[in-house]
Amino acid sequence: MVFTLKKQELKALVQKLGQRYSEVLGINVDSGNDTEISKWFLAAILYGAPITESSVLKTYRCFEKHKVLTPNKIIETGWQRLVEILDEGSYTRYDYKTADKLLLVMSNLNQKYRGSLNRLHQKATDSTDLEKKLKELGKGIGEITVSIFLRELRSTWTKADPKPTPLVILAARNLGITKNENPEHALAELRTFWKQNPVKNKTFVNFETALLRWGKDWRRKKQH
Repeated sequence: MVFTLKKQELKALVQKLGQRYSEVLGINVDSGNDTEISKWFLAAILYGAPITESSVLKTYRCFEKHKVLTPNKIIETGWQRLVEILDEGSYTRYDYKTADKLLLVMSNLNQKYRGSLNRLHQKATDSTDLEKKLKELGKGIGEITVSIFLRELRSTWTKADPKPTPLVILAARNLGITKNENPEHALAELRTFWKQNPVKNKTFVNFETALLRWGKDWRRKKQH
């Protein structure tokens, strides 16, 4: 059922579901620090799989516990040990594939940008080129992972301007915020809606994150 979101409903939605994923993990992406952004990139890769938020949190905590959070450390750890860490975090369904992906992506990041995601951002000509450069780091870095990663860097990187994911659009359509399925048009409508209905002490990223979680909940309920 589609309905128009009222101001109080929007406030409740953003306060309940809008905490940024990086904040949940204790990663300070707003610092612009390469180490913090590397941590968030690892987390975004984990979030990119169709897996529960709690499983990603648990898996990231395992990487944190074993101090495997930087490109160099991931490469040094090696495939077998990465699989073991992923399994420890209950990431078993995607363990082999994710270990392969992490090694390829971090190796390319080292070779092309000396392990610095900030350098990758600096070399990008605009937001489209930034997304292209991220995807070129390796197979498996697709639209969803790029959108997850860049969403929380909107206020940190000037060229970070990702299109909303299908789940964000699904939520926005069901909540009567947009009628658009086209990501670019939907983003424009989401921005306009937020500008007209800001929630105190919250940002557009909090709004997007709340929509994402709402979309996940809605999809899960529809599947049961």
